Amino acid sequence: MKNRASRSSPARPKPSAAPPRAADRIRESARELFYREGIRAIGVDEIVSRAGVTKPSLYRSFASKDELAAAYLEDYDAAFWERFDAGAAEHPDDPRAQLLAYFEGLGQRATKAGYRGCGLTNAAVEYPEPGHPARKVAEAHKRALRDRLVAMAKQMGARDAQTLGDGLLLLLEGAFASGQLFGKGGPARSLAVAAQCLIDACVRR
Repeated sequence: MKNRASRSSPARPKPSAAPPRAADRIRESARELFYREGIRAIGVDEIVSRAGVTKPSLYRSFASKDELAAAYLEDYDAAFWERFDAGAAEHPDDPRAQLLAYFEGLGQRATKAGYRGCGLTNAAVEYPEPGHPARKVAEAHKRALRDRLVAMAKQMGARDAQTLGDGLLLLLEGAFASGQLFGKGGPARSLAVAAQCLIDACVRR
């Protein structure tokens, strides 16, 4: 008599991953199009066509294109901080090394083909009106970034933390802009070295 326990059970098919929800596909398509072409240049029709959804699907998730633009920037903000904070794991308790790791990475990204700068900076330029949903997200991000840089300057022992923090922010914004203009071999390749020089000039020895 055969031992039932020895019989191999038929393999059960693995459940397939659920397809992305319509709202997720819309956000992903908007992220690609808005970053590459600009928010104002892209219409709702192009977004839903790229996402493979209908207009009603878009408006069930986002009340307007402005709301979708704000959601895109919120996603961009989260991705920015994830990248910015990556250096903390590699260099705990060393704000200088954390900053320089981010600056080094940005200098490399900003000299690659297709680089379009910072999506949040670009949105602030596209939407000068203070109350626009996209501009509000961009402004909140830039204020938080400025505060973070000043706090890190204090941790580094800067004689004037506000000035050093502002100087580092200006370097970042310069890299965002110049990367789009010069590309490979542009001034963004010197970003980390310039930041190091600025920090050395401002930190107590």
